[in-house]
Amino acid sequence: MMILRRTLAAAAVLALAVLPARAAPVRTTAANLLDRVQIEDILADYYQSFGASKESFDTFFTQDGVIDVNGRVYTGQQGVAQAYKEAGEANRGNPTFAGKFVMLLGNPRIVITGDTAVVDAIWTGVVTAKPADQPHFAEQGKEHDELVKMNGQWMMKKRIITSIGGLAPFYQATFKDR
Repeated sequence: MMILRRTLAAAAVLALAVLPARAAPVRTTAANLLDRVQIEDILADYYQSFGASKESFDTFFTQDGVIDVNGRVYTGQQGVAQAYKEAGEANRGNPTFAGKFVMLLGNPRIVITGDTAVVDAIWTGVVTAKPADQPHFAEQGKEHDELVKMNGQWMMKKRIITSIGGLAPFYQATFKDR
């Protein structure tokens, strides 16, 4: 009997030792899968606009949307348009950005709660001067996005963009590491 108890106790300890570590909560479910795909689509569309001849990032935001870029805060769709206009003007002539610019988005963590969602991701700006040249990293950072679903469409309510490398001089006075 004593041997049986020890064997059972050892088996219980062994069973606990091989249990997987506490897993993160499930974020994607059958109920929110379409919303997740729509959010991924809006982010892809947003980033595909970078470097386009006619950028219009303001249309991705709610009327009262907020964008905070390295501590510079802009409100409303006009504010969002102003944020990108100022950033473009500040980088014009900067050799780091000479050539074709593309933005990559990686490691998105999307949490959906009803008609709201939060996205945390890493972005990387890559530039190639000419097609035969090697591309180079121009900048990298992280973003925190808050989205709302309005009339069946996901819109950005708030974006916080923080550089972690390649901080442009335009943002050095307002930079906040988040």
